[in-house]
Amino acid sequence: MDRRLLEETLAERHEPAYRASQAWEWAARGASGYGEMTNLPQPLREQLAERVPFSTLELEHEVESSDGTVKALFATLDGRPIEAVLMRYGDGRRSICLSSQSGCPLTCSFCATGSMRFGRNLSADEILDQALHMRRIEPLDHCVFMGMGEPMMNLDAVLEAATRLPDLGISNRHTAISTVGWVPGIERLAESEPPIRLALSLHAPTDELRSRIMPVNERYPITEVLAACRRHHARHGRMVFVEYVMLAGVNDGGEQARDLARLLDPSIYKLNLIPYNPTGSAYEGSSRNAIESFRLRLADAGLRATVRVVRGRDIDAACGQLAASGASGP
Repeated sequence: MDRRLLEETLAERHEPAYRASQAWEWAARGASGYGEMTNLPQPLREQLAERVPFSTLELEHEVESSDGTVKALFATLDGRPIEAVLMRYGDGRRSICLSSQSGCPLTCSFCATGSMRFGRNLSADEILDQALHMRRIEPLDHCVFMGMGEPMMNLDAVLEAATRLPDLGISNRHTAISTVGWVPGIERLAESEPPIRLALSLHAPTDELRSRIMPVNERYPITEVLAACRRHHARHGRMVFVEYVMLAGVNDGGEQARDLARLLDPSIYKLNLIPYNPTGSAYEGSSRNAIESFRLRLADAGLRATVRVVRGRDIDAACGQLAASGASGP
């Protein structure tokens, strides 16, 4: 909800200040509208329903994957498309993937979002309304800022939203912010107080290869990015997740495995190998055998890696696939 408009409306009616907190508490628990907020007077609920939209987003389409993943396509009030994802896991986890921008200005060559026209940064309320929508489906416990956009380029709004997520049941320790290596944002996150996890989309062990598939590397090369990650680790004492998408014949060879093992200190980084999800790019994903061979080479060199479980691929909801294609589905 637009919390500022809510507060202004309550002030105009000379309502007690705590009414805003009451309304937020209901929303965070999964209420679907003001009518459910039974500790607010009925006339106030009616006024709020007329004057304060319950969400800053309009749901345009929602689709569920065969594995239970839910993808929602929203439009902002000025018509910008964004997507969010709810991922359900067999161990009971319910994790949401939130967008921080409409589109993305950084154009990684393997990512569908990078092929979109960049719109703008999202407000903290627009970020929260993605989470609130998913909370209305079911209780949540994990969050990753890994949807559309580069979160570190909109860090004020992302952190403001993150401070509210515990009200929805998602602790800061179960929240992660992913970045392609936007160094100023990593450094600011290192100095912030919430113990939010950092995730780095690395995808290549050398500057030459990384610049070829991720133009941001020309601005912030690997040495600068990893130095910022080490500062975050030193400040918060939490391992940094490293994401590495597996592209056949591009970054999945033995030489890349050796370079990657030399690059990453296993006392600082946890490596997650990501099967490539089709995005309409020129790339093909590494085979299962190639991924396993790559993982074993890393292990032989002393770097442990896990392979990400793919969720929502059949509805274009998997890693790298978000591109306002909410109408697609099984």
